[in-house]
Amino acid sequence: MELTWGYNTKITRYQQPVLIYNPAAGQLRRNAARILQRTTEALSRASLVPNGASSKAAGSPKLRLMPTTAPGDATRLAREAVASGADAILVLGGDGTINEVVNGMVHSTVPLAILPAGTANVLGMELGLGANLDKAVSRLADFAEQRVAVGKLCDGRGGSRHFLAMGGVGLDAKIVYDLNPGFKAWAGKFAYWTGGFSHVGQSIGQFDARVNGGVYRCGFALASRVRNYGGDLEIASGASLTHDDFEIVLFEGSNPLRYVWYMAGVAAKRVQKMAGVHTIRAGRVEFVGDVHLQVDGEYAGRLPASFETVPGALTLLMPRSYR
Repeated sequence: MELTWGYNTKITRYQQPVLIYNPAAGQLRRNAARILQRTTEALSRASLVPNGASSKAAGSPKLRLMPTTAPGDATRLAREAVASGADAILVLGGDGTINEVVNGMVHSTVPLAILPAGTANVLGMELGLGANLDKAVSRLADFAEQRVAVGKLCDGRGGSRHFLAMGGVGLDAKIVYDLNPGFKAWAGKFAYWTGGFSHVGQSIGQFDARVNGGVYRCGFALASRVRNYGGDLEIASGASLTHDDFEIVLFEGSNPLRYVWYMAGVAAKRVQKMAGVHTIRAGRVEFVGDVHLQVDGEYAGRLPASFETVPGALTLLMPRSYR
């Protein structure tokens, strides 16, 4: 929200903001310099950040630009920004970059603002930001800070990783694992559909999901904090970032044609009413088997593993009307 003092003087909401961006993200890959300039100017006009941008921490308050250079870099940059006194972290990139930033600032009080620039932009769609950066900044100016839960992946080797949107096990994680990065960069979301249809002739690997005292044999499981899946589809229609639990959707069967039918149900927004689909609300779910898993669209290893929620772990800029 834009703050004012007197009649005409605008007060900038954040005085020590940091913008972490991925130069390889979908929109930025084509013309990073122009998009960064346009974005910083729009943020300044919206009174979210001070006028101008700088790559250095010292000097008068400005928006600090921090590019990523390798996988995992955004987590380190976010930790450094929190430690150096940033009063807001903005992330310009896809869901994978956002995930890394979340892992660097979880449990801090610094607010996170999302600017979509990636392939699927699941979180951007969930928050109503859309794909247009100028419009996204305008909408962001009216967002409010809210403390939200995050998901946490605990693998069978003692490792852990946080996520904001969703964790997937089985079929969709196998698609992520098999995806060619170069093809993804060229084809965008179409690459995921191509990867999915390439599995039509293959039996779907099975695993057990243990949740709320029940055991379910599945080929695909989604533990979601958001309604959107893939940016413009909806599987977990009752999920919300304001809830402290997951909406868990479990899919039975090993026949790949059954999953074509399930995806038709997703497109028709009727999947949760289909035979073989179970929808459960829970704060923890355990998976046993030997299949792949993903979090926020990024490959995350193999089972066994569990997902659990961590309430009140992150401050997120969100629409005031979001429920």
